[in-house]
Amino acid sequence: MSEHRDPGRQLLHSAPALARLAAGLWWRATTRGAVSSVQGAVRLGRAAADPVLGAEVIVEISAELRDYARNLLGVTALEERVRQLGAPAARPAAGAGDGRNGAEVSERVALRVKGAELLRAAAELDEDRDAHPAYARILTELAPDEARILRLLATKGAQPSVDVRSGHLIGVGSDLIAFGLNMVGPEAGVQHPERVSAYLNNLERLGLIWFSREPIDDAVAYQVVEAQPEVLEALQSTSRAKTIQRSIVLTAFGRDFCQTCLPLDAAEVEALSSEG
Repeated sequence: MSEHRDPGRQLLHSAPALARLAAGLWWRATTRGAVSSVQGAVRLGRAAADPVLGAEVIVEISAELRDYARNLLGVTALEERVRQLGAPAARPAAGAGDGRNGAEVSERVALRVKGAELLRAAAELDEDRDAHPAYARILTELAPDEARILRLLATKGAQPSVDVRSGHLIGVGSDLIAFGLNMVGPEAGVQHPERVSAYLNNLERLGLIWFSREPIDDAVAYQVVEAQPEVLEALQSTSRAKTIQRSIVLTAFGRDFCQTCLPLDAAEVEALSSEG
């Protein structure tokens, strides 16, 4: 019972763990140039010999590492700039027409404070965010059909699309007749096929997809697209018309969004829906 109540004995038992933790922090610091290897070695010797000093060494090295990261990212300079902007001397003197200028300065200061907070968070080397902070907002800006389109692209890969262009008489250049004709709506099983173009525009606006100039490696898929009535109508609307093969692709941001936010398996969709 006395051992459990004696802080000295408890620190003595934890000494190896403290030394290992201090060593890990020192190594991370030296690899980033935060502290010299000589200083680190001396303090690690102190940590191994004395468990109380070991705890102090951990605090010292952690503080040095955070300060180094903050200086590297420019957080310290930015915070000073924010303080200057927010100081009374930086604000316009009261007078006619100064209300708008004062509001603009206040808004600018608020934005830079938020920027400083982001850089401060980036300076925390142990910061681990599971998802991009924009994902929650993006989910509120998606239609159900758009979620179906994203799931199609995430599970089936890039989808074929074609442009229809008509060539000039002299053989130089061409005019665009129709852009991005595709089978994404039927393939994804959307409820409103007439809105697919708007859906794709919104997904591109959100940075989740892009219209690539590169075709996919599936000739049959393009044959299916080119046989659709809207493609045939565009081809017949003018002479010397031809199709140009393109594709609709998830961006890297879009792939991560789908993996993080969308249950891609039908069974998982049903299970999560029933829980909701």
